[in-house]
Amino acid sequence: MATAPIVIPENDPKNPVPFPLPRLAGMDNVPPHVPKELIRSTGLPFSPEFNENPYEFFPRMHETLPPIYYDVGPMQNAWQLIKHEDAFFALRHGEYFSSASSTPFPRDPKDYFYFLPIEIDPPAHRKYRAIVDPLVNPQAVLKWEERIRTLSNQLIDAVIEKGECEFTEDFARPLPVCVFLDLMGLPQDMRDQFVTWVVQLLKNMDPAKMIGVMKEIGDYLNTAIAEKRRNPDEGMISRIVHAAPNGEPLSEKEIFGFVFFVFIAGIDTVYATLNNIWYWLARNPERRHEMIGDPGNINAQVEELLRVFSVTFSGRILKQDLELRGVKMKAGDRITSVLPACNYDPEVFPNPREVDFHRPRKPILAFAGGVHSCMGAHLARLEIKIGLQEWLRRIPDFQVKPGVDVKYVPSAVVGPEPLPLVW
Repeated sequence: MATAPIVIPENDPKNPVPFPLPRLAGMDNVPPHVPKELIRSTGLPFSPEFNENPYEFFPRMHETLPPIYYDVGPMQNAWQLIKHEDAFFALRHGEYFSSASSTPFPRDPKDYFYFLPIEIDPPAHRKYRAIVDPLVNPQAVLKWEERIRTLSNQLIDAVIEKGECEFTEDFARPLPVCVFLDLMGLPQDMRDQFVTWVVQLLKNMDPAKMIGVMKEIGDYLNTAIAEKRRNPDEGMISRIVHAAPNGEPLSEKEIFGFVFFVFIAGIDTVYATLNNIWYWLARNPERRHEMIGDPGNINAQVEELLRVFSVTFSGRILKQDLELRGVKMKAGDRITSVLPACNYDPEVFPNPREVDFHRPRKPILAFAGGVHSCMGAHLARLEIKIGLQEWLRRIPDFQVKPGVDVKYVPSAVVGPEPLPLVW
């Protein structure tokens, strides 16, 4: 039988306790207030049907599904929002939608911590964002432009004469990850290990295995935190370790949860976006040359490609009963905003399947929104922009290696892998 909804407790990041609402899954755990006609099993994002072609699946959702439905899956049951307006509302109204327990990563109940700031609601959330915002605001990220451009060309130098590359390993991952490690103050020579850990975590559906990977990551991050405490630097980890908002230093639990979250969030999202974009460019030479011929429109090009190839989802829990579009949801219900689908909403983006570099500017949800909007959004946009500029300048003509069937693999971040290219 389904359990009754549970009132969302106030979360204290200094004294974290396991969230009392379990992640219910399967038809036996559908709450009695969910109408049968709204129950679906989309398989998002792990089913073979979805991974056959995610960016055809997302726009098709508007043609085949109710605007709000209750998705039943093997890992979690949740209401899913696919309309831009509804997700926009959910992301900006913390009085209804709590971020508590919003990440799927299991933790030891005897040594619990919150992922900060993503799992903390306003107003407490703001003090954590204020610690790192000076490193990632629009002005701050501009100082990385030369580093990103130099690194882009170094990565291209390593493959251009070969006439081919495996784009994921040769460009898409090292570009944002190397910049991110510099930003964090972490060693470049451990890049491959960091990537391995995060990939294992995001592509794993077995909680027991996820716990093992999280322990490895946590053990390393504890040593990094201790090192930054002894030897401060200008990186983000050091800034978190030595932060004292309102004169009060962060607790060990706060520091660990904050560092752990930014570590995961920074490793594996931009690469998936780059893979999606280059996969599309490789198959659409006329659009590629359109971009090359209109260099002054690069910012609009990046924004449209981010709309079309969003890669993540946003989870919340209802703090109080809510009726939306006539659907009655209860306090304690889990909610997922399917952000990539929202960016294909035809009411907001006419002809949403069309990649239109002159589309009128409207807010996209590639980086979520509201107080929990992605901290690294400005840096990600810059990395994508410069990566495109330098690659298309030096390798304007390329295609997917003949005979290769590029696939999407089940993951919490949507992207094709591997991606072998030739020119």
